[in-house]
Amino acid sequence: MDFNFTDEQQQFRDALRRYLDNEYAFDARQKIVASKEGVDAKHWAAFAELGLTALPAPEAQGGFDGGPVDMLVVMQELGRALVVEPYWATAVGIEALRLAGDEKNNRLLERAAAGEITLAVAFHEPRARYDLFMVETTAQQQGTGFTLSGTKSLVQHGAQADYWIVPARLDGEIALFVVAREAANADVTEYRTIDGQRAATLVFNATAAVRLGDANTGAATLERIADYATFLLCAEAVGALDALNHATVEYTKERKQFGTPIARFQALQHRMVEMLIHAEQARSITYLAAAGLASDDADARRRAVSAAKVRVGQAARFVGQQAIQLHGGMGVTNEVAAAHWFKRLSIIETTLGDVDHHLARFASLPGFADTEV
Repeated sequence: MDFNFTDEQQQFRDALRRYLDNEYAFDARQKIVASKEGVDAKHWAAFAELGLTALPAPEAQGGFDGGPVDMLVVMQELGRALVVEPYWATAVGIEALRLAGDEKNNRLLERAAAGEITLAVAFHEPRARYDLFMVETTAQQQGTGFTLSGTKSLVQHGAQADYWIVPARLDGEIALFVVAREAANADVTEYRTIDGQRAATLVFNATAAVRLGDANTGAATLERIADYATFLLCAEAVGALDALNHATVEYTKERKQFGTPIARFQALQHRMVEMLIHAEQARSITYLAAAGLASDDADARRRAVSAAKVRVGQAARFVGQQAIQLHGGMGVTNEVAAAHWFKRLSIIETTLGDVDHHLARFASLPGFADTEV
């Protein structure tokens, strides 16, 4: 299987990297994190101009119909630069609208592709932990529309989103709904997460909503959206792992002990080689997940995504912990970028299922017990 990027993908990656290197340096990123808004409209407009918001959207709605490999290219660069703008949340929301195939939401897709609005999918509920289908939020039909009642937690960039995609129970079955941020009876509590991102708790109390797609396929669609979101997180983590490894090597070249750079110590060289191996294995399995994501076989998709999340999670923990140790006390200070890559990798490892959760999911899939070791 050929995983070399096309010329167009490489050019897109290079253009994005140049912008991030020039305009989204670490100090600039820290100012955005410390701001009241937690995001920067200027950078979001630049992302739209570069075509990032249009990339995952269907061509019919003004997008580029980008596939998993195209998104992998983008997410790696965003992970490398520790971007805090709501790109992941919006890209996942675009995928939700696309999978629903509901023509009445085409206008939302057009506006999202143009960068005019942002989206967020409310996956989590307070008591669900990683169980995607433990949905206690309920929907009631009111005339030709619907209302939602319930609570969604840890909605990444929920306070910045113009529209939320919300799973809820309709007559006992999971269905997806679109809720506008300005809808009445929707309470939003925003907070920072440890990685500098923003999240929110959403409380609905008979909040007006529009059903998205067919209620009978809501659970299957929700799982496909979650798998897509998980894959994007894995791709982001690969970029962060690359950047953290590079920063660690550079730091060990500068830090001296006993009159010599610690990069010359063989034991530390071996440790950094292990860090590189972990990152490369995470990259390989994430590339494999890009192929599995497009499979019509649901079990093949689940297997590929969960395997990637497991290996990426293991790499994130190992590389992050080793990088902090090699940086010494500086590694846990806010002034050093390594601490922020480690925090972001820690959040990615626990978002939409940690290593243990995805190991269990992988083991539960058909054929696992028959696999020869």
